[in-house]
Amino acid sequence: MDIKSREKIAIEAAKQTGKLLKENFGKSLNIQGKEDRSLVTNIDLKAEKAIIQLIKENYPEDGILSEESQEQFSNSDYKWIIDPLDGTHNYIHKIDIFGVSIALAFKQEVILGVIYIPLSDELYLAQKNGGAYLNQEEINVSKRTLSETTLIFDSSIRYQKKSMLACLDRVTNEVFNIRMFGSTARSLTYIAEGRADLEIEYNDKVWDFAAGLLLIEEAGGKVSDLKGKKWSLNSQGYVASNGIMHEEVLKIISFISDTIRIS
Repeated sequence: MDIKSREKIAIEAAKQTGKLLKENFGKSLNIQGKEDRSLVTNIDLKAEKAIIQLIKENYPEDGILSEESQEQFSNSDYKWIIDPLDGTHNYIHKIDIFGVSIALAFKQEVILGVIYIPLSDELYLAQKNGGAYLNQEEINVSKRTLSETTLIFDSSIRYQKKSMLACLDRVTNEVFNIRMFGSTARSLTYIAEGRADLEIEYNDKVWDFAAGLLLIEEAGGKVSDLKGKKWSLNSQGYVASNGIMHEEVLKIISFISDTIRIS
């Protein structure tokens, strides 16, 4: 299994893309709507093209799954999972919470995660069983309990408003405060380095979370699907935490998890 050389390509791709995002932040964009009411810009597409090109130049046999393109299937055991601009809506509205997320899976298991936050030049890196790092310094999740917890909650409430608001109402009584940042990549890095403690998501896609969930696990946290089972590339809903309150949270939301329709 060749991780190290692919790690270098992932970091290079993330930094190159981050430079593009930074240079165009705040500038006029070509914006298009998608069927799910989300938006995509010309910068999303340009960034994605640059990442895919770099991967194909170095590993043409690898599979690629990216947010804005059809999946490129392969007989290789390696699959790249890419979100070239996580936080597109923030980016459009000149809100400086966004990043690049690149993960690598081997035989359907995520083994490498890279997240780059370009405006603050923060590079997060995790390798399976290799720890989690921010700009080469090891990071760890917090040790806060549930009553001290900063919870990051899924912002796509409009899709299943009644059920998700019922869930939010229940957890609101147990945590210290709640945030919605509009970028999964940014949110998951906050948990990995202990700035926040818990995230509950119902509608994320694999390119949103693949790198970040590995980062949290390697930082000492815990991740599961909404039922407490192991997360996978096919997951959409998940709970990611510092591990301390994880089982408590699963019990709190169990009443509502059965009624949530994962889109």
